[in-house]
Amino acid sequence: MTINIENCLTLIDVLQTRSQYQSNEIAYRFLKDGELETDAITYQELDHKAKIIASHLQSLNLSNQRVIIVYPYDRGIEFITAFFGCLYGGVVAVTCHPPLNRHGMLEIQERLNDSEAKGLITHPTLIKQLKDKLTISNNNFHWIVNNDIATVANDWQKPTITPDSLVFLQYTSGSTGKPKGVMITHQCILYNQKMLKLAFGNNDTSIGLGWLPLFHDMGLIGLVIQALYVGRPSIFMSPVAFIQKPVRWLQAISRYKVTTSGAPNFAYDLLCRHVTPQQRENLDLSHWELAFCGGEPIQIQTINQFCQLFSPCGFRREAFYACYGMAEATLLITGGQKGRFPTLKYINEMALENNLVVTNSHKKTGFLPMISVGKPWLDEQIKIVNPHTLQPCLPDEVGEIWVSGSGLGKGYWQDIKRTTKTFKADIKDTQKTPFLRTGDLGFLQGEELFITGRLNDVMVFWGLNHYPQLIEQTVAECHPALRQNCTAAISVKQEGEAQLIIVSEIERSYRNSLDFDEIVAQICWSVFEKYMIDVYSIVLLKTGKIPKTSSGKIQRYACKMKFINDDFDAIYQWRCHPNQLRDITSVFQRYFNPVTHLKRYFFILRGKMKRLLTAK
Repeated sequence: MTINIENCLTLIDVLQTRSQYQSNEIAYRFLKDGELETDAITYQELDHKAKIIASHLQSLNLSNQRVIIVYPYDRGIEFITAFFGCLYGGVVAVTCHPPLNRHGMLEIQERLNDSEAKGLITHPTLIKQLKDKLTISNNNFHWIVNNDIATVANDWQKPTITPDSLVFLQYTSGSTGKPKGVMITHQCILYNQKMLKLAFGNNDTSIGLGWLPLFHDMGLIGLVIQALYVGRPSIFMSPVAFIQKPVRWLQAISRYKVTTSGAPNFAYDLLCRHVTPQQRENLDLSHWELAFCGGEPIQIQTINQFCQLFSPCGFRREAFYACYGMAEATLLITGGQKGRFPTLKYINEMALENNLVVTNSHKKTGFLPMISVGKPWLDEQIKIVNPHTLQPCLPDEVGEIWVSGSGLGKGYWQDIKRTTKTFKADIKDTQKTPFLRTGDLGFLQGEELFITGRLNDVMVFWGLNHYPQLIEQTVAECHPALRQNCTAAISVKQEGEAQLIIVSEIERSYRNSLDFDEIVAQICWSVFEKYMIDVYSIVLLKTGKIPKTSSGKIQRYACKMKFINDDFDAIYQWRCHPNQLRDITSVFQRYFNPVTHLKRYFFILRGKMKRLLTAK
């Protein structure tokens, strides 16, 4: 029997349809410690339990209010049940990750304050900690423990909601500033689900699996809700289980014959470094049709290494799938073509410093590899716009990525000023549909999008633009003691000038054999040789201490504030004081290459001339 989900107007309709026609089919499975299946729930059971929670929420008069949802990572099924319970109760959910440390508790407090939540639903193991640590100003605040809910499902009243009703507040990652609550409606989610299903090629034979946090957009929308929309089961494990033993992810893919699964770039890198040859011998990845990668810059070195190591296990290179999305767009913005390896271009690094695009189809000295993150789907449009003039960029210019389409979020919660600036941008001298300003920089070649960096992250030294991720990669590769994907390059004003600060984690295996002078010297020389920038300060941290988002992105803004406030718990910190300045003459004698720098300034002049001619 064909079930037409596209006629559903809300997520409640989708789950009730699945409960009616696929009542006894498994919707979700959870793997304790990433290995043993300890919990599962059918569509009918999920519908029933959601009604029980909804009835309780309605009895507390919480309909149309915001409620915080926070559960331990190993309680995935209960988190999903609470989320749908909020939907069934007409409650706006505010999802949070469990408070593993002081920063995590502070984040919950900030979301509680910002959303003006009237209640919090959680697991018994967290309730005391949350009550003791959170500050509640509302005397009528409701603490809800799902195990204590005794209301029967028969008391449930289906809420009066429309496609424009809010489902939840999806907070941004905080990689470039304070997280903001994006208003996501039923219409936003269902349209994005349709787009995701089309782009990923999911169907009634697809099986999904993931370890990404369920409160985060990639985990909640990309895995939990997409599984419901498609009508096929998804398997989950805790992100902690994956980090502790990365091979668990691949073992579960192998065991359940998973077709769709993915994660940010750092996860593929972890697999390359930690899965042993003996473990690879027992893996069958031949059913893995789509290995998506998004959420942070995609490194071709990582992907090539992953394909090489795991092709004997049945993994096909064409299964790799690059995509791009953000909280403000509900989730997906662009994605590739399933079954085809993403387009790879080589970009002239010196041209990039001046926001110019000079490409080559083959590897070449002075050119950076860059992977396409695909094309927009359905009614979405992408424009590349000069962020200062608000005019469209020329085809060979880098600019800000602007997006329009039916699947975008509706703005920031109670922040009209930022909503207008971000969600209602107009291209100058046109009357076209308002666009979402992503804050990301990139360019289009045909329909395909290439991302070069974040607008707020771009640093300017000697009048040239520098992308932090490129400097970070250079630093990470310059010394084996520095951890991959654990370096931040930030610009901080010191002594009246913008200065380059490097923050990096040290590999745990090197902790007892560190030569700090050698590491500092290697970082300084490597950065100067490639970018002609003097490093002002270097902060070296223990493993796991650099600020990151829940999806593994470096929080450069948080690093900047920690440096300014001298708040790093550093193993070692170096600063280039005036009496330690290098002998500039010897530096130029060693590193100055007349041909290289003539090329660099050629691109500067070319960029200035192009802008002058365009202005005329």
